[in-house]
Amino acid sequence: MATSQEGSTNNTQEENNIQDLGGSEAVKKLRELADKAESCFFCTNIKTGIPLSVRPMAIQQVDDEGNIWFMSMKDSHKNEEIASDPFTHLLFQAGAHSGFVNIYGISEISRDQAKIDELWSPFIKTWFQGGKEDPNITLIKVIPSEGYYWDTKHGTAVAFLKMAASVITGRTMDDSVEGTLDVD
Repeated sequence: MATSQEGSTNNTQEENNIQDLGGSEAVKKLRELADKAESCFFCTNIKTGIPLSVRPMAIQQVDDEGNIWFMSMKDSHKNEEIASDPFTHLLFQAGAHSGFVNIYGISEISRDQAKIDELWSPFIKTWFQGGKEDPNITLIKVIPSEGYYWDTKHGTAVAFLKMAASVITGRTMDDSVEGTLDVD
């Protein structure tokens, strides 16, 4: 998911604002931003449907391999769409001005009761009235194949101070950082 930096303000930075992450560092960044976001736009029907289908989904977990877990009803439209087209696109926003993630991957649907038990919380009963033993609960595991993130290096307070200093000095002093996420 490379992005062109030509014409980007990143080319005027005194600091390196591109930090591609791989392996455990990519999983750590993905988990950090997903935990802050708590939900994402979950897009299906990417290859086979026009228009694609988009809905908000609560993120249950980013596991140690970087897979992203969700719960869904067995007879939902998203499960039906994943069964015919497993390509999935996830869009996260952790904060108003930072913590953006773009993930493209393949989804798998399962009914692993041990994983459901692991991910279950009382709040989830809002959607699954039968509790964690409800036979209509399924898991969706999104296995990322490509990812890209945009964030701040030092948090929103430092980013704001750098932006204010940029206005005063006329120099670009952005605290942003972005790069690919390769969880393989």
